[in-house]
Amino acid sequence: MYAAEHAQEAPERAALVMAASGHVVTFADFEWRANRVARLFRGAGLRRGDHVAFLLENRPELMECAAGAERTGLYHTPINSHLGVDEVAYIVNDCEARVLITSAAMGGVASALPDLCPKVERWLIADAPGPAPYEPYDEVVGSLSGDPVPDEQLGTAMLYSSGTTGRPKGILRRVPEVHPGTWLPKMEIAQRLFGMRPGMTYLSPAPLYHSAPLMSVATALRLGATSVIMEGFDAAQFLSLVERYRITHTQVVPTMLSRLLRLPGEVRTGADVSSLECIVHAAAPCPVPIKEQIIDWFGPIVAEYYAASEANGATWCDSAEWLAHKGTVGRPLFGEVVILDDDGHDCPPGAVGTIWFRGATNFEYFKDPEQTSASRDASGEMSTVGDVGHLDDDGYLYLTDRKTMMIISGGVNIYPQETENLLLTHPKVEDAAVFGVPHVDLGEEVKAVVQLSEGVEPGVELERELIGYCRDRIAHIKCPRSIDFEETLPRLPTGKLAKRHLRDRYWQGRQNSLV
Repeated sequence: MYAAEHAQEAPERAALVMAASGHVVTFADFEWRANRVARLFRGAGLRRGDHVAFLLENRPELMECAAGAERTGLYHTPINSHLGVDEVAYIVNDCEARVLITSAAMGGVASALPDLCPKVERWLIADAPGPAPYEPYDEVVGSLSGDPVPDEQLGTAMLYSSGTTGRPKGILRRVPEVHPGTWLPKMEIAQRLFGMRPGMTYLSPAPLYHSAPLMSVATALRLGATSVIMEGFDAAQFLSLVERYRITHTQVVPTMLSRLLRLPGEVRTGADVSSLECIVHAAAPCPVPIKEQIIDWFGPIVAEYYAASEANGATWCDSAEWLAHKGTVGRPLFGEVVILDDDGHDCPPGAVGTIWFRGATNFEYFKDPEQTSASRDASGEMSTVGDVGHLDDDGYLYLTDRKTMMIISGGVNIYPQETENLLLTHPKVEDAAVFGVPHVDLGEEVKAVVQLSEGVEPGVELERELIGYCRDRIAHIKCPRSIDFEETLPRLPTGKLAKRHLRDRYWQGRQNSLV
């Protein structure tokens, strides 16, 4: 995220472009403001290893604040801007933030935080005057020098897990004592994964508080490339931006791919997407029929990776590999993939077990040695985040689900991801969640909650149709016994489905051992 060299070589080149407003931040502007933020942090008494937090929507200030932290040796935590007051306060307190920066758009959440976060020493807000103790961000930053701080040191993000199955955890990776201009291995990986290069134009449609978009835009800045930032995802706008800015690279989640496919045919065929060199997707499993259609549309430029925010390992595959191994998330890029059963024994190809990575375990959960220890094997050489899957004979990895989402019905283990993916291929289904609900004899039974496509009416007949659709295609034990309909499912902006919020409704007053 160190843009100083590009600010000198091409000061008027666009570093960031906001999609909705067209607002441009040049590399000279970005350098100027990042240095002022660095001086803000130094002036607040922060030194290497201290923590700051940002509660911001997609906007240039988020990247410049991150850059300021990365020039002063700080851990910075971008917080999910869609969380409630208590959820945000928990993260602010847990990460031990000494400075918090937010915006007027965060409204009531921001105003409630000072009373809940007594250890924060300085509060700043962008766009409008805030109640005490908030200071106006633009005024404070604008009064500071734009020269680099004399003791520049590399800082890094300390992100939090999404918390879809419990309290989010801070993911701490110790930062090396190097200059912020140092090119790190993680940046090399991002460049290799996405084919990112100087001169490219990158489209970022996802929230910047999430690890993948943050790292991608940071890498683009280091390469001197332009990033177009969407304030929120809209499928038609996405295509329009590709054409307008001649986008070469982008990273999406499967939900976005599904919404692109649901655009009217004339919108899809009318868009000039010939500039695209690489579309990367991750964050959640992509149903095979959806990815097949995307490759047919855009060509063999679609790549996929599997990794967690913990960065304890990663797999990767391009379009050709995926077409030869449909449904895979690739082979190891770094770290060796090991599949273990519940007794810790190696699983043969095709057998489902917990996914472990060997050789890339240098993360820890902040202030949580118990959870850190639980993520390691006895030797400390392997780590897991609890995902479940299997390898094929060629060493390609296939995801099944999160272990915590497993349904145990009549003593049989059922992973709902396959059923969700199947429901998503039905033309009347916009989104779907599958999970276990209480059953007096079986312990749990399979339940689906569905968001219907626009104009489709729910009802008993449609429920029967969808259940029959599943039973015609997969084992009956994996099929929902009942389906409820919701106007909108609680899917996070990162693309992850927050099934816990749905599932908890059905377990109220009962013992739920799966949470």
